Parts: sequence; C-alpha cells; structure tokens
Amino acid sequence: MQIALAPMEGLVDEILRELLTQVGGIDWCVTEFIRVTDRLLPASTYQKYAPELAHGSRTLSGTPMRVQFLGSDPVCLAENAAYVCTLGAPVIDLNFGCPAKTVNKSRGGAVLLKEPELLYEIVREVRQAAPASIPVTAKMRLGYECPDRAIECAQALEAGGAAQLVVHARTKLDGYRPPAYWEWIARIADKVSVPVLANGEIWTLEDYWRCREVSGMADVMLGRGLVSRPDLARQIAASVKGEVVTCMVWDELLGLLQLFWLKACQKLAPRYAPGRLKQWLGMLARNYPEAMALFGEVRRETACERIDQLLGVDYRAVEMA
Repeated sequence: MQIALAPMEGLVDEILRELLTQVGGIDWCVTEFIRVTDRLLPASTYQKYAPELAHGSRTLSGTPMRVQFLGSDPVCLAENAAYVCTLGAPVIDLNFGCPAKTVNKSRGGAVLLKEPELLYEIVREVRQAAPASIPVTAKMRLGYECPDRAIECAQALEAGGAAQLVVHARTKLDGYRPPAYWEWIARIADKVSVPVLANGEIWTLEDYWRCREVSGMADVMLGRGLVSRPDLARQIAASVKGEVVTCMVWDELLGLLQLFWLKACQKLAPRYAPGRLKQWLGMLARNYPEAMALFGEVRRETACERIDQLLGVDYRAVEMA
C-alpha cells in the first residue's frame, strides 16, 4: 500500500513537504510542477523547487521525493528530465492534471488530455531520455470536458512508458467541485497493467474507505485533505494495519504551525511570509476550531513581529541562536 502527498502549486513547497512527512504515514511526495517550455532549465531552478535533491531526494524525515514536470514539448521535457536525473532525481513525474486556466492556455496540464497521441509522445521521449533505472510516472484527470477518453489517455501514458498512474477522479471542467467520480478510477485500472493511485475528495478516514470500495484502489494520493488534516495519512496507515487510530491534538498541530512560521520567515521576504501562514491556517480551519480562531486573529496582520506574538515564537531569536 502507498500513500503519496500530492504536488500542489503554491502550497506544498519544501516546507510543507518536510512538516507533513514528519507527521508520518506518507510514503512519497512530489514537487510542485516545474514548467518546461523551450529551454533546458538551470540547476538553480531545480534547487529552488526541489532543494531535497541536495539531500538524497528525501525530506528531512527520510520520505522520498519525486520531481514533476509540466509542459507539452516532448523533446524539451526529455532534455530536462535527463538533466535533473544527473542532479539526483529518483523518479520523473509528468503533470497532465493541472486545471488552472493560465496553465491550460499555454498547453500544459489537463488540456493535453484532448490529445492522447501527444501524451504518448511526451512519455515516450522522457522515458527514452531518462536512465532505465529511473521510473517515469504520470498524473492525469479524467479528461478536459468529459471522461469519454479517460481510458484512452491512460493507455497512451502506459504505452509511452509510464510505470505508474495517479488518477484525479474529476475532469478539468469539474475543477475541485465534489463529488469525485471514483468509479472511473476502477474502469481505468481495469484497462491498464501499471499500478494506479486514486486521488480526489479524500478528506477523512471514512472517505478513504469509501474511495477504496468504489475505486478498488488501496493506494492513494492525498492533496487538500492532507494539508487540512496533517495526520490523515497517519490515520489511514494505522487503520489499514488494524491499529488504533489516534487523531492529532491542537498542541501537536500548534507546534507544526510554529515551525512552519519559523521556516517561512527564513525563506520568504517579510511581506510574503504572513500570506503563507494564513493560507495554511485557512485550510486547517476546516477541521480545527482553534485554527479558525487563530486565523481570525492573524488574517489582518501584516507585521511579522505581531504574528510572532500570536504564535508564541520569535524567529529572530532562533536565527541569532
């Protein structure tokens, strides 16, 4: 059984990857997508999106990290894949699921599901360019407007050389609106021979078991559900093993938030760090009343010193120490 942390642009950066994998239950994670257009990207770009490359492509908790690309030029994607493998990438993942309008307008993400032939060509070129020992995987949605070609797209990815598929059980037009059509994952898995992970609308332990029953997949990728409930992967892993499931208490979560704030202040300019904290707090408020209350206190704050006080930390003292 595998539980993966989804690549969420602008949200799950190396800080959240480190903290969420530290909580436990996650078998592997993926970088935010790295957009490839018409050139070979420099090492600095990979160091920015995947600093874990310098540490054996693992988070500090030891969780393996994969590098994800987004683009539509098979040759350019292949060249970048070959290069990042020399930097230590253990797996190359290809994004065919991003629903963002700006991404789709530039022929990236879910819009490519209209062109199964291109999906095949992209995966084939990347597979040929990467060392045989390094797997190439792909993430897809059910389609752009409808799921009529979902199976065809999955088969094209497999034929191109994808060793594993993650299927987000909605189309691009569905966006993130519930429900997720988990039954389509079962249909896709029945028509391909590579492993398939289910993704979409898994917010709770109960959602996992419903998804597993409908999709037939024990393996899952968790996105917003895990960000808003940091111990969700740990809960699922324990439940599958038949162990007692314990939920994260607020004191434990507050410790994570304090560490997150410290790292955000070290990484980002003071004008940006508060926004990152508010973004995560807003998602945590879905499950934690304490997070909602704290969000109410910080939502209008822009001064890092004031947020230090509200969180009970002082990152300047930590830096000096």
